[in-house]
Amino acid sequence: MVDEHRTTESATADGSAHQHAERDKHRHDPHDHDSHSHGHGIGHVHTDSQRRLAWGILLTATFMVAEVVGGIVSGSLALLADAGHMLTDSAALVLAWFAARLSKRPADDARSFGYDRVQILTAFVNGLTLIAIVVWISIEAVRRLLSPVEVLGPVMLTVAVAGLLVNIVVFVILHGGDRDNLNIRGAALHVLGDLLGSVAAIVASLVIMATGWTPIDPLLSVLVALLILRNAWTLTRQSGHILLEGVPESLDIDAMKRAVVETVPAVCDVHHVHAWSLTPGRHLVSMHVGVRSGEDHQRTLVAVREVLTRGFDIEHVTMQLEEVGECVDQR
Repeated sequence: MVDEHRTTESATADGSAHQHAERDKHRHDPHDHDSHSHGHGIGHVHTDSQRRLAWGILLTATFMVAEVVGGIVSGSLALLADAGHMLTDSAALVLAWFAARLSKRPADDARSFGYDRVQILTAFVNGLTLIAIVVWISIEAVRRLLSPVEVLGPVMLTVAVAGLLVNIVVFVILHGGDRDNLNIRGAALHVLGDLLGSVAAIVASLVIMATGWTPIDPLLSVLVALLILRNAWTLTRQSGHILLEGVPESLDIDAMKRAVVETVPAVCDVHHVHAWSLTPGRHLVSMHVGVRSGEDHQRTLVAVREVLTRGFDIEHVTMQLEEVGECVDQR
């Protein structure tokens, strides 16, 4: 019943009287709000991501230019075709680099939580691009199975070996970065796709040189496409879940509510809970908390915050405390 509750002023997990005076400060540095431990080292992570992406762009673009020159000089369509694949990778890496750079911008009036979510959007775009590439590879493979074309085995082998070496180096550089960074993962998946494609091309070229059986090329291409599709779908699903403000996959809402009620003596009810992520590992929660009449609200705020930040890795908490006239003990 509405008349059984007295709703207090909406408050954040800091719960202090000076919250409103600090609001502008919070807007420009979201990491200061609830759990300072989450804010440390973020700048270093962004810088490391940019550096890894920059190296990936340099190596991929350099090899792409070499393939274009070699294709023009030798008249090899295989070289020019692979250069087109490398161009796609370079574009994905450049997009990821700009996203990593933009995410370093501080929060402002228009983006009160900062720009980290740009990296999730980029990961989503890269995931969709990978799925589109899989569709294109599959269509092209069917076309080649129905209408076989001449494949130059030696040229194909040379290009594939060189591409494999470059892609291994770039993949190792990117894979050594932040494993939870979907932006880096999206870029790495583009490179992984080409890496697997190079392996398939090496096998196909050897088979063609030994037997002349050209269908091996499109068949292995379809196999690689299916491997890419699995990772691309996972990336797209995870980034899309975050963009849709979905509950973090690692967070059990019911367990979190029980922990608050069972741990904080003043609390008898938790409801209207909303949880989402800015990026993987940066979780936010808002909730209404039913408090026993006469309890200290400041202490309750601090106690609930401790449960959420220490037990559930929540970075930012916003609570509305409600004094409950009659409290049914849920413990």
